[in-house]
This record gives sequence, C-alpha cells and structure tokens, in this order.
Amino acid sequence: MLLRIRSKEGMNRVQVEPNDSFLSLAQKIAGILKIEDLNTMAMGNNPNPTTAASIAMLKNKTIAEANLKHGDIVYVTYVEPQQTMGTESPVIPTVKQDEVDDYLEKQRGLITRKKDPKFCRHGDNAMCDYCMPLEPYDAGYLEENKIKHMSFHSYLRQLNTNQQSKTMGANNSLPPLEEQNFKVKIPCTGGHAPWPEGICTKCQPSAITLQRQVYRMVDHVEFSSASLIENFLNYWRTSGCQRFGYLYGRYEPYAEVPLGIKAVVEAIYEPPQDDHSDGIELRLPWTDEQKINEVAENCGLVQVGMIFSDLIDDGSGNGKVVTKRHADSYFLSSVECIFAAEMQRRHPNYTRHAVGGKFSSKFVTCVISGDMDGHIDVTAYQVSDTLTSLQEAEIVEGSRKPSVMRIKDSIPHERYVPEVFYKFKNEYNVVVKQSAKPSFPVEYLLVNVTHGFPHNPNPLFNPESSFPIENREGINHQNMAALGNYINAASNNTQLRQLLCDFHVLCYIRLTDTLTPEEFKVLCNIVLHPNENIDQLDQINGWHTLRILANESGTAHSSSSKTTSSSAPTPKEIACRHCTFSNPSRNENCEMCGLPLNR
Repeated sequence: MLLRIRSKEGMNRVQVEPNDSFLSLAQKIAGILKIEDLNTMAMGNNPNPTTAASIAMLKNKTIAEANLKHGDIVYVTYVEPQQTMGTESPVIPTVKQDEVDDYLEKQRGLITRKKDPKFCRHGDNAMCDYCMPLEPYDAGYLEENKIKHMSFHSYLRQLNTNQQSKTMGANNSLPPLEEQNFKVKIPCTGGHAPWPEGICTKCQPSAITLQRQVYRMVDHVEFSSASLIENFLNYWRTSGCQRFGYLYGRYEPYAEVPLGIKAVVEAIYEPPQDDHSDGIELRLPWTDEQKINEVAENCGLVQVGMIFSDLIDDGSGNGKVVTKRHADSYFLSSVECIFAAEMQRRHPNYTRHAVGGKFSSKFVTCVISGDMDGHIDVTAYQVSDTLTSLQEAEIVEGSRKPSVMRIKDSIPHERYVPEVFYKFKNEYNVVVKQSAKPSFPVEYLLVNVTHGFPHNPNPLFNPESSFPIENREGINHQNMAALGNYINAASNNTQLRQLLCDFHVLCYIRLTDTLTPEEFKVLCNIVLHPNENIDQLDQINGWHTLRILANESGTAHSSSSKTTSSSAPTPKEIACRHCTFSNPSRNENCEMCGLPLNR
C-alpha cells in the first residue's frame, strides 16, 4: 500500500507492506529526504509536531498496529545537521590557484589618496574622510577612472564586506562562490519520476534576469611585442584569408586597476585550420595540443586566450580596412560569443573561494578588425559567467543576425528552458523588464577588457625570428630542411641561443620527438635563461640526433634545388594551383586570384 509522507520538503509517497516496521518506513523516508540521523525523526497523524512520537518509540511497531491504511498521511519532522558558525573559513585549501591569485590575496588593495589642499585641515600625520584610503571596489573611484568592471579580487573583498555587515562580524572569512546552474536538478526530492519523465518547482531552474556583469577575471591584455601582431597579420596580408591562434602567456598583477590582473601574451600558436576570406573552420580537437601545452609549460606559460582576424580591405590602396564592428552593429557576434563561452568553460579558473574549487575563467578573446577610422586594431573581451552557464545548459543558440542571441524553445521530456528576461531603459528613460524570447542583444553578455603594449618591451622570445610559422599551407612550410638552414645560420653560441629562443622553433622540435620530454625540458631551460651555459646542449643525445637530421635534410634540399635549377629549363608559364590560371614565369603571385604561385 501507499502512504503519503508530509514534511517540510513537501509531499512524498512511499510504498510499504502492513507487516513492515516503522524502522523500515523511517529508512525509506530518510533515503528520499536525505536525512542523515534517523534518531532525530518523529512521526504523527496530525500536523502538530508536539504530538509526534520519536522513531525510537515506534521502531518496533508495525504499520498495521498503527491502523494505517492505503493513502493515509504520515506527518514527519526531523532535525537537519547544524553548520558550525565560527571563525572557520569555508576556503578550500587543497585547490592550487594561480600564483597571481595567491599574491593578490595577501595585498591590502586600498586606494591611497593624497591630502586634499582644499578640504583637509589636519597635519601631515593625520587623516580625514577626504584623504583616507578607499576600498578597491569603491563605486566613485571606478566611475571617475572609467573602470567599467571591477577586478575579481575587488569583487571578493566586496562580498566579504557585505557578508560581515549581515552577520555582525560573526564570520570574517570570504563567503564561498558558487557557479550558476540553469539545468534541471537531478535527482529531485519532489516524489516524482526524475527528469525528463517528470519536473516540479523544486527541480526546475528559476527565472533568469540578464544584467551586466560587475566584475571581470582579467583586466588587461598585454602583448609583449608588436611583432606578435605583425607576424599574425602577415598571413592575411599575403593570402587575404582570416586567421586564428591561441595566446600563450602568463598572469601578472595589473597596477592600473585595484587588485587587477593582466594577461601577458608571449606567443601565438596557430593550430590546423581551414581559412577563408569570410571565416575560419577549425579542426578541433587538434592532436598536438597536449604537446604544445607541454612546450608552454616548460617555458613557464599557459594558454591565456585566443585571437582571430576579421579584416576586409576597403580597396583604397591606403592600407585601410572596412569598419565592421562598432556600436551600431556588433562587437562580438552571437556565434563568437557561444564559442568564447565554450572555451572559457574548458579553461576554468581554480580558486579556493568556490564551493566546487573553480569559478569563472581567465580565458580572453581578442579580435583584430577595423576601427572607426579604418585602421587595424585589436579589441579584447570576455563573455559573462551567465552565458557560460546558459550555453552549458543548452538554452541559447546563435542567430543569423550577429548582434542578437536566440533563446531555444522548450521541448517536452527533452529540454526545459526557464523564463529569461533583460532590463533596459525605454524612450522615457524608465527601466523596464522584457522577455528575452525569442532573442536579446549580445551586449548583455560581454565583458570589456583593455589591451596594449609595454612601454619598455622585454619579450621572452626572439621577436626577429625568421623561422616559418606552423600550419601556413601555401605560404611557408616547417620541415627539417628549414630547421637545418635556420640553425646553421648561427656563427656562434650566442646567435644559436637567440635563434632557438623562438616559441615556433621549440614547438617544431618538440613535435619531431627526437628529444625525450626530460631532454626537451633541459633544452628550454638552457635557451630561455642567459645564465645557463649553452655548451650543455652537447651533452644531450637527442640534440645531436636533431642536428644530424637537420643538416642532412638541409644538404639534400639544397643539392636537389641546385640540380633542378641547373637541369630543368625555366617554364614560360606557371599554372596557379589555386585557380589553374596560367601566369608568366616572372610572376610571384597569380594575376587572377592574387595567391602565391606554386613553383
């Protein structure tokens, strides 16, 4: 028979037999309601908890002895375990954070102010309201300095201050962060079949109101050298096709923003891709990603973001491009926002102040496009944590109109989409709330990040390297012959160190597998640290093997080139391998499509 169980969690149903004991019934109820201690449970036949009998008194009685019949209601009360409210910190100490997070946690972060000559009436060793330091999240300071989003650690300090004011100083630790979850809760204690067979108000996600994210995980993107952008743009200048690359660098404190973080980009790696004049098709996952990440790790770097171009020449011949991305069109399209959200989800930020050990992401997205004057410029963004959760819950999708994001429709027993709203000011300057279905502007999901170059560049790698960049089919190729000619150009050990101090060279050497992981780590340490003796390379067996292979490939390539050039007559016409148009032999680029000729 079925008994209805009424508790503070609502109504549940339990199937029992008349000969079952109340102890057996209590165990079934504990499994449904997640009750840890059965001794705190009490049962009765009316809602008044004072008349309920404890399980210790009922455990030896049967259901039939209590005259309970099919469909009767049993009122259950129990005590949940109390969480200790002391000075113990909810911080999770086992999570390994970034070094910059450990450093900023130890800083006071106060914004110092000078003595105001107009309002301050005290001596040099005193302080008043006009010159006392401000908190890093002070709204007036952020607005005055045009800081649209406060830093992540300023946001943590603000949460801590608000928590202390609510608890009157009972808990001085940072409150734990928790990522948003817009999925249906599984399992549910509502007593129904689990999703997708059933759903109730307990397990379904609440309505979502979109709003601008007040914090950002990274405040600034700094490219260590201008040659990084120039080398990346050379592909578009040569082929007319767009390009995509991963940013490798490190995170450092950013002094221009209180408790700020900047991503210092030292290298751009271009994975295998199919490039077109109007888009990019990536081959994900790419097989060598783990090895490239190992190279970056040996160099003290991590994957900090991605960059792609969106350029169209305006045809004026002045080097200007078409302005596509601006306030009246879009900054990031809806499809690009979804891709950025997926990349941020794959690169979480590990922190000791989150319940699950991770919160948000430091992964940035950079776009190279035309500014309002037609000049080539870089812009940097992140997408909000709300979009990352929406994308993970499969609630949003891209739109043909790049400036809007679409909300998917609910499908019974397959996909549940909660109500989504966003706020804006109407023509009467009144804030109104409107449903985000079927679409809403992508501006609600963007987080602006500043970018720039250092005043005194000191890049980690050689900015004047001439080694071919990877995966640029039709323009240049990486092979052993190119590596041999590149290394043999060094006349002494100093030049050899400078030539090897290139991220693309190190990546190609790692992909050849001629050096063991331990030997490659020693190679990176010798190349990147000038204090190390470069003669130690002679003690690495894999390095000798690599030099032999590179020299033989370079010699064979040069001899074959001489033989071919001396024996084969120069063709009068060359057929373009891209469009098959016949061009005069003196041309370097095709007269029809403008792409490099295959000689």
